[in-house]
Amino acid sequence: MTRFVLVAGAWLGAWAWDEVAAELRAGGHEAYPLTLSGLAERQGVPAGQQTHVQDIVDEVERLDLRDVVLVGHSYSGVPVGQAAERIGERLRHVVFVDANVPVDGESFLYGWPSDDVRRTIGANDGFWPPLEADDCVGQGLTVDQTARITAGSTPHPGATLTEPAVLERPLGELPATYVKCLLDGEEPLPAVAEQLKSETWELVTMDTGHWPMFSRPRELARILREAAAVR
Repeated sequence: MTRFVLVAGAWLGAWAWDEVAAELRAGGHEAYPLTLSGLAERQGVPAGQQTHVQDIVDEVERLDLRDVVLVGHSYSGVPVGQAAERIGERLRHVVFVDANVPVDGESFLYGWPSDDVRRTIGANDGFWPPLEADDCVGQGLTVDQTARITAGSTPHPGATLTEPAVLERPLGELPATYVKCLLDGEEPLPAVAEQLKSETWELVTMDTGHWPMFSRPRELARILREAAAVR
């Protein structure tokens, strides 16, 4: 039995993992979807990037979890990668699902044309506005899946995107699997490609878009189980 802590990307909460969590539990594993501060049912809670890192660490420690697989999707790869270092011997594996990864001293926007995002955050009271249906086109989603994502999305705290990551050791030392969703681009981000040179990192691809917890939940759950079995 493995214990999975599941953290969704920007705009989303624990609810995004409902189908994946059900698949994992049906296979005899424990699954703990987590909503980060300032999102979904935790809207209104002030949050910076280190708040989100601490959210993850606190959840693992509060539940006294061991043999943990941390799963970070999209934006949440940044706080998950930092939290993975900080939970020490409790960690079994990390899975980054079509995610950004932390780069020491750099923000989530590292490698992006970030000026547009920063302007958008500044024009929206410090938040990144939630998803719209057009943002989901070409990502392998049904109309109903797109509607579910956009209906559940909430504004994302801008400080979590612009504050720098803090790493205590090279990220490539972590035991990790990177899941690349091919409809969102066939090549990993440069920061990810650098980490994939490590012997402790594995690349897995999915023929779907950026939100596989909606488009391919059963396949994603299988990949997570297989990643947890890697030693």
